[in-house]
Amino acid sequence: MPFAPVNGIQLYYEVHGSGPPVLFAHGQGGNHLSWWRQVHHFAKHYTCITYDQRAFGQSIDTDDQGRRGFGPDAIGLLDHLEVEDVRIVAHSMGGRAATMLATRDPKQRVRAVVLSGSTGAVADEAVRRGRDAAEAARGGKSLSAFSVHPSYKRANPEEHFLLRQISRMNPPRPKDFLGPANPPPPPADAPPRVPMYQRLREAGVPVFFLVGEHDMITPADLIEMCHGLLEDSRYHVALGSGHSVYWEKPEEFNETVLRFLIEIDGRNASVK
Repeated sequence: MPFAPVNGIQLYYEVHGSGPPVLFAHGQGGNHLSWWRQVHHFAKHYTCITYDQRAFGQSIDTDDQGRRGFGPDAIGLLDHLEVEDVRIVAHSMGGRAATMLATRDPKQRVRAVVLSGSTGAVADEAVRRGRDAAEAARGGKSLSAFSVHPSYKRANPEEHFLLRQISRMNPPRPKDFLGPANPPPPPADAPPRVPMYQRLREAGVPVFFLVGEHDMITPADLIEMCHGLLEDSRYHVALGSGHSVYWEKPEEFNETVLRFLIEIDGRNASVK
């Protein structure tokens, strides 16, 4: 089984297909298996790299870096695989790794970022207020209760069962693993933080925001605000979908994302 010794842990990964590399970063309820509806489709055009982020799947967080390790882990994995340029497709929590990689990789390998159901830490005060409002609307329920739209659960009980089984393969984590919603303010003498949207602008990396019409975790209007902070970004709403467009609307997700990547790469390829 392929493990990469990176950033103090053994990171599980898989590689499928051929062509320019695409790194798939899963969300909080997933692991490398979450992308089973994407790998076969994208592998016809790209080399697909899926992996278990630390504390998920088979990547054990042995040194307790937690979420702080997401970005360095992704950089270390690309170094291990000797990848010199990469596109990132990230869902929900995976957006943290995506934007950190896009803005902090010393080798500047990122050619494009797809953020599905994720702000990718792109935020201003309006976005933060919208995030707080979305949290209040969930009424304190676990995020897993909102991973897909209720209509999808009713129409696709077998696939919803598979979604939950994949999530249950993950080891237990502290409830605050992803950090408090409102972290304490920095010290008064700390230098001002550069907003993520400004760092992405400076990096010049094309960004595609994709969100489900009925997303209760990162609502469409919230993601539209993020899109507005990045003038040249793309934005797409999957009608009828909840938070997990890649799972609920895989054909639409695959076609839309693949067209974006092929366009960014300037490649001549048919999308089927």
